[in-house]
Amino acid sequence: MAKVVGDIAVNIERCKGCEVCVGVCPQQVIGMSVEVNGKGYHYAGPVNDKCTGCENCALVCPDGCITVYRMKVEVEQ
Repeated sequence: MAKVVGDIAVNIERCKGCEVCVGVCPQQVIGMSVEVNGKGYHYAGPVNDKCTGCENCALVCPDGCITVYRMKVEVEQ
């Protein structure tokens, strides 16, 4: 049996720290960094590995900074 798992990649230099992605993530995978990017913004990034690949974050990101990856993983029964 296969299970779909996800992962995100954030272009931290393009992220302006609007936090819209944080609120729409049903798994609470995204948080804001304490560090800042080259423009001085706190940027978004993954804080756990519970991503399901739903793409909510990528769809609402106004700057298109988030890429979502989906993978099928075989699960033993």
